[in-house]
Amino acid sequence: MKQQSIDFYALSHPDGLAYHLSAWRKAVEVAYGFKGVCLTAESRGRIRGILPLVRIRLPLMPGILVSVPYCDAAGPLADTPEIEHELISRALDLSRFMGIRTVSIRSARPMAGLDPDTTVKPGKVRMLLPLPDRADTLLAGLKAKVRSQVKKPFKDGLTVQSGGRDLLDDFYPLFAENMRDLGSPVHAREWIRQILFRFKNRAVLFIVRMPDRTPAAGGILLCHPCMVSVPWASSLRGFNRWNPNMMLYWSFLKFAADHHFPMFDFGRSTPGEGTYSFKKQWGAIPSPLHWADFQPAPGSNNHLLQPIFRTTAPAVSGKREKAERLIMKMPVSVSRIFGTMTRKYISL
Repeated sequence: MKQQSIDFYALSHPDGLAYHLSAWRKAVEVAYGFKGVCLTAESRGRIRGILPLVRIRLPLMPGILVSVPYCDAAGPLADTPEIEHELISRALDLSRFMGIRTVSIRSARPMAGLDPDTTVKPGKVRMLLPLPDRADTLLAGLKAKVRSQVKKPFKDGLTVQSGGRDLLDDFYPLFAENMRDLGSPVHAREWIRQILFRFKNRAVLFIVRMPDRTPAAGGILLCHPCMVSVPWASSLRGFNRWNPNMMLYWSFLKFAADHHFPMFDFGRSTPGEGTYSFKKQWGAIPSPLHWADFQPAPGSNNHLLQPIFRTTAPAVSGKREKAERLIMKMPVSVSRIFGTMTRKYISL
């Protein structure tokens, strides 16, 4: 019953996201073995705030507490900034009890009454698109070039299919290949399966197929009454000239608009990069992310909430570049094994 009340609060809060729901934390626990918890603030038997957390425990290290891993944002939701402050303070108490030195809060907006300049994430934004009530209205508002790119794969005989776990066998191989091509460790198949299972009809998987039924692109939508989010979308490079990625994203947007969701979240991007431009062409508007790391005060329950430091946009390290090049050279079968072994320790 308590978990149902937490989910009801997350679903009814205007700043709630699908990542706040218990399904996300439960999927982490089952697929990756990390413990999740949701702190709550209550008054007169009513929930007034929540803060979901997951402990990412690194080998031979205490790890970190994250709100929450593998997504852009799921920080505190509360009725007031004062309650948000209380929840983060309690997270710091929990981290000290567990011997964890860092609590990482990732929010889609300023939090706990803190100066927004101390929490804004430099160099990263979410790309958000307000949606009309009908997909036809959205299509009519796109630039002619974008409309042409949307229509082309339909004319060329490509098709799109939506579903759930029944499409996982089609999605995961192309997802793994795309991650390999990007030089990124791929999530374990079980993690994707758990997301589709736990979110039930709030998760929708789309597959774009070539005329011969070969999967060319695919992605997952997670639905919250206030926002539809895309945690993962992939297309295979060998099919780029057929524009399957345009068909995929149009299918996302059509579904969201026709089901009367007010906002579409394209996900995190770096301004000036290719994915930023791709999302901007649909009319998406950049929105700041607010990420902050905190440390518990030693021997005290009275926490002065102050981020450890103001993060600057880091340059890609030499080690990371080498790791990316190594992954790109792997056969997909090897990169899948490597991802299953390592991806869960990367909290983003």
